[in-house]
Parts: sequence; structure tokens; C-alpha cells
Amino acid sequence: MKLLLIGHGRMGRLVESLAPRYGCEVAGVVTGASGPDAIRSATADVAVDFSVPAAVPVNLPLLASRGMSVVIGTTGWQDREAELRVVVERAGIGVLAAANFSMAMHIFRQIVGEAARRFAARPDTGAWIHEAHHAAKKDAPSGTALMLKAAMQAAGYARAIDVSSTRAGSIPGTHVVGFDGPADTVTLAHEVRDRAVFAHGALEGARWLHGRRGWFGIDDMFQSRD
Repeated sequence: MKLLLIGHGRMGRLVESLAPRYGCEVAGVVTGASGPDAIRSATADVAVDFSVPAAVPVNLPLLASRGMSVVIGTTGWQDREAELRVVVERAGIGVLAAANFSMAMHIFRQIVGEAARRFAARPDTGAWIHEAHHAAKKDAPSGTALMLKAAMQAAGYARAIDVSSTRAGSIPGTHVVGFDGPADTVTLAHEVRDRAVFAHGALEGARWLHGRRGWFGIDDMFQSRD
């Protein structure tokens, strides 16, 4: 399977280095202002996008016009999702978009949702999320923090959820969810030790997405294996 890498920062380089383990060949790399021109002449089965938020709404329609399915690991562009879904449906390609490509994170999300469901029945308990990432991360709060908040709300936790962020150093990614009552506190945490976990997840996702049509999330990938 041939891959087109959109973005060649730390994540793009990790995907490139790990691709052979997944039976994938990197057919091209797209970076910077010349990206749209490079996409117009590119040929690949699946594109893997770890670029910047502003590039996703520009590049995805171009990739769709080339018939390339896309794995999107970039966050911060979700306010354009509705219009991009229309583009994807018309083009008949597949998109797998996730705020976080750590498979363990999505198990963590399910655990957080169950905790939120239980604490929702305790009106004296408040909730919070704190996330920490490296200083170069563009969006704050992280897409993953927003995903966790949405999971808590979907589970029935209707009270306010305080969300805070830290940007410092080279932190790969830490998310802590807390529930605080009058006499005790429960905290749940997910900490990334190696960014390669995101590259492994994206490559696993690319193999799963190849040949599929539609807009998918990690849950769709999980459910197809159950």
C-alpha cells in the first residue's frame, strides 16, 4: 500500500520510519506552501495527515479529487468538519479522523465515560480535565481533551467540566480527568511516553481504511474487529 505523507515534522517522520512494518511504502511527502501543487500530481492509496490545522480544509478536497483516502491525525480544524464531510461523500473516498491515535487512549475514553456516568448521579461532585503537551503544539485545549469532555457529556454528566492546558518543553501528551467530591477525589490519567504510539495507530488506521468509503472514527475501527 502506497502512502502520501502530509506534513513531515516529528509525527510525519515517525510514520515514515515505521511504515515498512505495516507493509506500506511512502510514495511521497507533502510539506509547506507547495503542498497543494504537490498533491495535485501525487499518486497513493492513502494519505496520512499530521500537518497543521489550517492545512486540512485546503488539502482534503485536493486529496479527494485525486481519489485518495485520508487518515487525519491533525487537530484544531473541526469547525470545518461538516463541509469536509460533504466533500468526502461526493468523492467517494474514506476518511479516518481522530484527535488521538493511541489505541489505549480510546479505551481510556470509554473508562472516563463510565466514570462520568456514575458521578453524574452525585450532584456534590465536580469534574475537570487537565492536559499537557509540548510547547510547539498549536491548539489548546487539545483535541483529545475536547474528545474526553464530549464523552463525559454524552455519558450524562451535565454539570460544568473545567478544562485547562499546559504547553511546555517536549511533553508528548498527558491527560488527567478528575472528579472531586466533598471529602475525596478520583483521578484518571493517560500519559504518553513515546510519540511513536500515534504513528503506530495512524498506520494501523491506514491499513484498515484502505478500500473503505465514508467518514470514520476510531470506534468504527474497533467495532469492525469485534
